[in-house]
Amino acid sequence: MKKAIIFDMDGTLVDSSVTIVNAINHVRAKLNLDAMKKELILEKVNDPHLNPAEFFYEVPAFSEEHEKWFSDYYTQNHEKELQLYDGIEELLKNLKGRGYLLAVATNAYRGSTLESLSHLKVLEHFDSIACYDDVGRGKPSPDMLEKNLKDLNVSVEESLFIGDSERDLLAAEALNMDYIMVNWGFSTYEDAIHSVEKLEKTILDF
Repeated sequence: MKKAIIFDMDGTLVDSSVTIVNAINHVRAKLNLDAMKKELILEKVNDPHLNPAEFFYEVPAFSEEHEKWFSDYYTQNHEKELQLYDGIEELLKNLKGRGYLLAVATNAYRGSTLESLSHLKVLEHFDSIACYDDVGRGKPSPDMLEKNLKDLNVSVEESLFIGDSERDLLAAEALNMDYIMVNWGFSTYEDAIHSVEKLEKTILDF
């Protein structure tokens, strides 16, 4: 039986905290808003209970201009600010070597996702990538996970989703998909998995 491991990207595979904070504050500066503290941004960036446009930019909804400013900053700075969490590259290689199908489900846009994974030299490991602009609804909607399942031709029962936020958890629950929470990223869940080594062991037991 084929088994698929689907990963969230930011806060799970990729430490993008510096870039996300700086990109949001770059947009805020364009809007003549004061910079937000790093801790507050990282606490709220995955909160499914708030309107992120209202919280971060004091507007009802994101505009194309906001998205362009954010994406421009991301593109211009990701090479110096992004890095994989320790052990992630080896984990992906080990899982691929054991025959697992690997996928990404991220609320990031496809352009920045491909840039990031290419720069970090792990893009080749993934058999499916589902991004916000691929499906039109971000997590906690399960749309991205459904795209992954369709791309990989696997069932929910054959799949495991790994993330670091309540948004990820809710997306998995919407499909009744098995889920693992990790907390080396933006998560504050105490009972989440704390190390890549423990994560690998848990995946192999799946």
